[in-house]
Amino acid sequence: MSKKLPAKRINLALQGGGAHGAFTWGVLDYILEDGRLDIDGLSATSAGAMNACVYAYGMQCGGKELARKKLHDFWHDLSGSSQSMFGIPETPIDAFLGQFQPIETPIGFYLFESFTRVFSPYQFNPFNINPLKDLLLRHVDFSNLHHCTHSELFISATNVKTNRIKIFQNKDVTADAVMASACLPMLFQAVEIDGEFYWDGGYMGNPALFPLFYHTNTDDMVVVHINPIERDELPTSPHDILNRVNEISFNSSLLREFRAIAFIEKMLQEDWIKEEHRHKISHQQFYMHSIRACEIMSSYSVASKFAPNWHFLQHLRDLGRETAREWLAEHYDDIGHRSTVNLRRDF
Repeated sequence: MSKKLPAKRINLALQGGGAHGAFTWGVLDYILEDGRLDIDGLSATSAGAMNACVYAYGMQCGGKELARKKLHDFWHDLSGSSQSMFGIPETPIDAFLGQFQPIETPIGFYLFESFTRVFSPYQFNPFNINPLKDLLLRHVDFSNLHHCTHSELFISATNVKTNRIKIFQNKDVTADAVMASACLPMLFQAVEIDGEFYWDGGYMGNPALFPLFYHTNTDDMVVVHINPIERDELPTSPHDILNRVNEISFNSSLLREFRAIAFIEKMLQEDWIKEEHRHKISHQQFYMHSIRACEIMSSYSVASKFAPNWHFLQHLRDLGRETAREWLAEHYDDIGHRSTVNLRRDF
């Protein structure tokens, strides 16, 4: 009988994207089931941050199978909530249609989107009630999570006053930090932590890649994409324009980091850096990878990010599992040896 090879170690970078985070759930679920990869660090934003925390807590408490169960239970609980992922009510029509196919444009989203152009969360939610925080606390004991030894956690948020990114790391990761990472300012009041106020991390890092270079020793970084980067058609309707503005806004920081990494990669490969200075770069070799289902994910609008209907979430989970399965089948041997995306060409 052949000896089982040790698992390869990777870093994961998880984008935010509301209910579309169920795609990332599927990716994590397959990686855990497959068993050939261990996750060293996770840098995550918004829904990605929730996935990261639930995953890490499950690993801390009982290993891979418990982590899979924890992720399933979290998303199932989310779908059963009386309110959607970001507090937008699901109308009876949305609930009915969601039984048959994923909802691209839930009616509740349009009603609430119009409402938020007139009222701010400081007016329509003066007591700052956030059922999503209560839901997260039902599934993650953050005091226990702080002792996690399986993975390093890096959660991104945007400092409202300074316009700078904030990275919450390991013992700084709390339910409030995750809520800060997921705080869309038209829906929620800014989250206050230690006298500073935070909005959604996606504005400055969706997700941030630099913590994985600075604070881990793993050379392979896998980015799990939720937001489509390219579209073939010019948006002309109000709905399509809003959708594309959302995608561009929440991809911009990631693309800038990709280009910076590509530049460093070029300097290393072409010996632009003097030998006496090369040791100052923490990773002399790094490999970039990307898990994405652009064609299918681009068929869903920004509105569907606010529609965590269970049938839709299961569909996205299955899509994430299949995409991860195909990626591993094609690229497992590349891990630890070469990048599977060309940052200069593809991004």
